[in-house]
Order: sequence, then C-alpha cells, then structure tokens
Amino acid sequence: MLIIPLLLISLLGNAQAINTISEITNSKNQVAKDTTKIRKSTVDLDEVKVVSKVPLFTNRSNGTVEVNVANTILAASTSVAEILSKSPNVIVADNGVSVFGKGEAIIYLNGVQITNERLASISASQIKKIEIISNPSSKYDAEGKAVINVITVANFEEGYKGTVNQYYTVSDFSAPSATTNVNINYKKKKISLIGGYGLLLGETREILNTTRKRPPEIDDFQSKLKTDWEREYKNFSNYTLGGQYDFNEKKNISVEYSGYSNSLGGTTKSENSITSNTMNGFFKSKIDNDVMTYNNSISANYNTKIDSLGTSLFIGTQYSLFDSATDDYIDENNSVNGEESFRNLNNKIGHKIKVFSSQIDYTKAFSSKIKLDFGAKYSNVGNKSNSDFYVAENGNPFIRDEQLSNDFEYQEMISAAYMNFGGEINEKTNYGIGIRTEFAKYELNTIIQKKEDYIDFFPSAYLNVKLSGKTQVRASYSSRITRPRYQALNPSIIYQDAFTSIEGNPDLNPERTHSFEMATSFSKYNFKVGYNYTVDPISGAALQGSNQNSYVLKTLNLSTLDSYFASLSVPYNTDWWTSMNTVNVSYDELISDDIIFSLKESKPLCYFYSSNQFDIEKIVKIQLLGWYLGEKYDGLYYRKSRSLLTLGVEKDFLNQSLKVKLLANDIFHNDKPEGNYEVGQTFVEYGRTLNTDFYRLILTYNFGKLKKVNYVNTSSGESESNRAQ
Repeated sequence: MLIIPLLLISLLGNAQAINTISEITNSKNQVAKDTTKIRKSTVDLDEVKVVSKVPLFTNRSNGTVEVNVANTILAASTSVAEILSKSPNVIVADNGVSVFGKGEAIIYLNGVQITNERLASISASQIKKIEIISNPSSKYDAEGKAVINVITVANFEEGYKGTVNQYYTVSDFSAPSATTNVNINYKKKKISLIGGYGLLLGETREILNTTRKRPPEIDDFQSKLKTDWEREYKNFSNYTLGGQYDFNEKKNISVEYSGYSNSLGGTTKSENSITSNTMNGFFKSKIDNDVMTYNNSISANYNTKIDSLGTSLFIGTQYSLFDSATDDYIDENNSVNGEESFRNLNNKIGHKIKVFSSQIDYTKAFSSKIKLDFGAKYSNVGNKSNSDFYVAENGNPFIRDEQLSNDFEYQEMISAAYMNFGGEINEKTNYGIGIRTEFAKYELNTIIQKKEDYIDFFPSAYLNVKLSGKTQVRASYSSRITRPRYQALNPSIIYQDAFTSIEGNPDLNPERTHSFEMATSFSKYNFKVGYNYTVDPISGAALQGSNQNSYVLKTLNLSTLDSYFASLSVPYNTDWWTSMNTVNVSYDELISDDIIFSLKESKPLCYFYSSNQFDIEKIVKIQLLGWYLGEKYDGLYYRKSRSLLTLGVEKDFLNQSLKVKLLANDIFHNDKPEGNYEVGQTFVEYGRTLNTDFYRLILTYNFGKLKKVNYVNTSSGESESNRAQ
C-alpha cells in the first residue's frame, strides 16, 4: 500500500511550497522519496509590519545579558564607551571596562577582540546590540574576567540603505562638540558592501584633584595638585569599508578595512602647592598638546555551514597597525621659598603597535542537541616606542634628559587551542565542558631586558536544569587570566608634572581568576550569586619617589582578591511603560603582603540600575535611565558613591525617515570618581570631574530602497569567531 501525504506551506507574499512524501509502508518503514516544489503565487501580499516595544536588555538562560542599543536611549550616545557606561552591570573607569561582580572585561566587535584604541573609533550609530558575557566559554580568549561583544547593524535585504546622524553636545563644564556619522549598506544578489565615516570636532574637559599628606611627625608634607585637561578634537575621523561575497546561503567570504585618524590638541594645566617643614612651594605647568594617532586594520574571514544541524567552519585573519606621534611643549613656572624659576620642556614620543592574528574554528554537530567545538589561534604583537625628553632651564638651550628619555620594545606571541563539548542529558538538562590552553611568550627590551614564557590551562563548565515551564537553575565555572598592559611593563619614567611621573613595572605577573556562579530564573526574573578568587590581582598606587616631594604612579600586584556577589533582575511592563531593573550587591576583600598599604575594613557594595520607556499615545517616546553605585570598601581602597540620571525624548517625522532626540545626561552631575587610600606613610585622596553633564540634540535621517530576497546570508562575524590581541 502506498500512502502519499501532502504538506502545503504558504510563503508570505511569494509562493506555496508543496511537500510530497512517498513512503512505502513495509516492515522496514523506509522512506522512498521526499520532494519539495515551489509554486509561484498569483497574489502578492502587502508588507506586514510588526511593531513592538524593545526592552533595553534581556537575560538569556546561559547568564548572558543582551543590551539593545538601536531604538533605545543608548542610541543617542556618540561613542561605544558612553553606551557601555549606561549599560546594566557595566562600570567604566580609568583603568578600563568592568562587569559588576566579575571584573575587567575584554571587548569584542562582531566576535573579533579589539583594543581600547579601536574601541574609541567605532561609530555608535552602527551598533545594534551588546552582549555582556559574564561566563565566557573556552572558545573565547582567556584574557579578562568577562567578555563584552559589540554587534553592529547588518543589512540582509537587497538594495541600499543609508543613515545620517548629527549630534550636537553642549555643557557648562566644557566647550561644545559636534559629531557626524554617515553609514551606507548595499546588497545585490551575492554581493554585500558596507561603508561608514564619522567626524568628531570640538572640545571636552576633565579635572583631577589630588591631595597627598604625610603626618607632622614625619615632615608635615602636603601636596594639593590640580590637573585640568582641556582636550581639543581637531579632527577625529573613523572609517569603515567592507565587502562580502555569498557563494550560496551557507558559504561566504568577507574583507573589511577600518580605522581612524585623530588629531588631538588643547592644553593640560597643572598646579601643585607643596608645603612641609622645610619648604613652601608653588609649581605650575602648561602642556600644549600635539598628538597625531592612526589606527588601521584589515581583516578577512571565510565562513561556511556544512550541514543543517549546525556543523560549521570559520577561518579568519587580521592585521592592525597603531601609530602615534606626540610633540608636546611644556612651560613650567616654579616658586620655592620665594625664589622664582622657570623651565621649558619638549616631549617627543613615537609609538607603534603591530598586531597579527589568525584563527580557525570548527563546530561538529552530531545532532541538533550535541555539538563539539574545537579550534586554534595564533597572535603576534609588536609594541615599540621611543621617547625624547628635552629640558631648557631658565632660558638656556634644550638638553636631552636621559632619565626621561627611553626606548621601549615589547614582543608577545600567544598560541592557543581549545575544545568545547555540549549537549543534553534529557529534555530538561543540558551541559557544557571545555578546556583552553594558551602558550604565551614575550620579550621586553628597554633599560632592562626580560624574557619569559609560560603555558596555562583554562577549564570551563556549566550545567542548566529546567525544573518547570518557567523555572530553571544554572551552575557554571570558568578560569581566566588578565595580562598586564604593555606600557605597564615599561620601567621608563613618563612625565606628568614637575613632581608626578608614571613608571611601569617589569616584574608584574598576570592575574589569574577562578569564577563560580549559581543562578535561577523564573519567568522573566533572574537571580544569581557567585564567588571569584583572584591570585596576583593587578592594581596601582602613587608611591613616594626618589625625593620627598615627588610621587610615581605605578602598577603593582597585590596578593589575592576574594569577591562575592549577588544579582536580581526585575522587569515590569504595561501598555505604556516598559521597565528593566537590576539590583546587585558585592563584597570584595583585597589582601596585600606588602606592608606599604594600610588595611581598611571591607564592606558590601550596592549597585542599582533602572531603564524605563514611556510611550505617550504614540506621539512621543520618553526614556529615563539611571544607576547608583554605592561606597566601596575593598580592604585597601575607598571609593565614594556615584550615580547617573539620563532623560531622553524622541519623536519621528516624515513617515519615520527623520528622528529627533533630545538628551539630558547626568542631570545632577554625580558621576564623579572619588576616593582615598593609604600607602606607606602617605594618605592619598583624589576626585575626578568628567564632562558627563551635558545636553545633546540628535538628528537621524534614514534613506534607501530595499526589497525582500529569498535567502539570508551568513554573517561573517560569529559571536565567538576571532580575537585580535
């Protein structure tokens, strides 16, 4: 007996698919034939638009937080750093970007790790969403304690689409600035092209007040230092040009060229009042900044999906060149016990970083529920700089200062391999285990020479159990490493002011972290707790210099860091109000075997984040975002509380082609890093004022002509594809 079932599938606005399955009903139940025919429909349906409110962020079952940027208040930002400063559980500080409860994060762009310099060049208008990955698998580089993956907008429809964004920012604290971004996407059959250009002009400002004291029984020393950076963006340009060729819907190759060219001017003014038992001095300096920076990279990717289960192959390579030239002129005017003197200084610095990276990833899908990932990676980084510092005392000719002049060369090679295996035990339980090994080799050449190589293994694992339809629990473990920044290893002295300098530490060790986490989710509510144990945590302090009046800013290793944290995510939705909220508590305890630090009491740290969107009768959209970071006591450092409140109003015109936004950022100007610590016999207190309280007008115009196509191409930037050092 022959049974022929027919399956009719209607494809929107295009065709009908008739699936014919010929099955011989014998004892072996063999399938003889399975065919699908497409029949063109005689009726084309009009386009159907589904309109919904986009929440600022969502929580995935694996612990990753997905932050939507497009069509939210974050889209009013002019830089990725500004977007991250307003993202949940992300803290932007002087020493980098960190994730609350985890620590410092490494930044990826469409699955490719980028440097902080490259981060500053990305057009914020091109960002679609951000993934905050607190438990990275072994597929990611082991560097950093968390991963933040920035994903840009991609055009999968045939035709062209363009966007022009104009930002104008004013502030009482700084001169105004203006940013222009133009982005164009084009797709024709198998070819896709992207292009973008951004230009930043204007000024910004930052002030740092630092007080250093020693007790009267020592020498009654007190230094009150104020440093005022008035930076001028003469021409900050970033650009991108890329293309992709789709062999078919499963295989593609892509090439992209991107970079930036920045001309930074302005002044850095410093005033330092020093009093002690032996002197009364006042020291002023003014630096006329002249810095040219270029950063260009080219990348090529090959991506193919081998079968419908998920088996895939990725091959990627990238080369980047960072080049910076500094020519700063410095005027010093000093007064010591009534005696006046002056100096003229000239600081010339050349700095180059070359990065080459190549990687291969292969995923073997044994079924839709069981997959094996493995791959290899090689990266080579060359970091070279030279500094010539000249001093002219009281009008005399310039003489090269040998102590402040130096050459620095650093070479690093990292070879890595990884393997991940994941699957399901049953319908309610899935798991993943992985191991990554990295062999690191570096050579440091400066006033000293140092060579070192080491191999590390980084295991990771997770287990996820679904208890009911809306409830599940998850446990995870990961091992990570944070290597010192290149310049932090340079023992040469860098001038900051007459009595403050920066000096690297070639004896720095990488910090290694073991992270444990337990989480549960019910419906849209998420709760998690965790513990991190870090050996050789990297920190820094102002240490007394070679004389009693000078201080050196230096990076150093502490002994251990114990960190505990808990987090609760609570959403709230009505027809007109969408609210996403997180409440976090952490407890950090830093331990140092070095007696130069004075121990403090550790106390819990509280963090609250809330994002709210109000839709007023489809006329205007109001967005309110705020966060509060409480006082921090970690055993060695104290940091005062900070907060931020941002209000945005958005309105569409010209059939949604023109969007107008008004933004009031840091309304109460409470986003000010402040704190203190004690090192040796010195009490150090600092307070930083940033250009965060501003008003911004954003105009966005969309243009183009798109039409639907019959297939969607594969993205060349998978979320875990490639890493450039």
